[in-house]
Amino acid sequence: MIVRTWHGCVPRQHADGFSEHLQQTGVLHSESIKGNLGAFVRRETQGDWEHFFLATYWKDLSSIKAFAGENYHIAVTYLDDEKFQLLSDPYVFQHIVAVISPL
Repeated sequence: MIVRTWHGCVPRQHADGFSEHLQQTGVLHSESIKGNLGAFVRRETQGDWEHFFLATYWKDLSSIKAFAGENYHIAVTYLDDEKFQLLSDPYVFQHIVAVISPL
């Protein structure tokens, strides 16, 4: 299994709106791709910023490429991201894992 991780943050006043936007874009988009095994979002507040960490779980690299394209190391962005003043890490990371265990 491959875990793909992304991080971005928005000013706190946009946190709830961006949370909903992320569900309707990145989460639903990834879950619509054959080979996606799930998605998880974690939120953390740091001062005036709300951080979002998205982990998506994939069967294989071809599934990730179906989601993100050939430049799969680059973050997938969506219309209206800038409406929330999103600061997105430009790169994402893929991690090969054998098993996922809850904390």
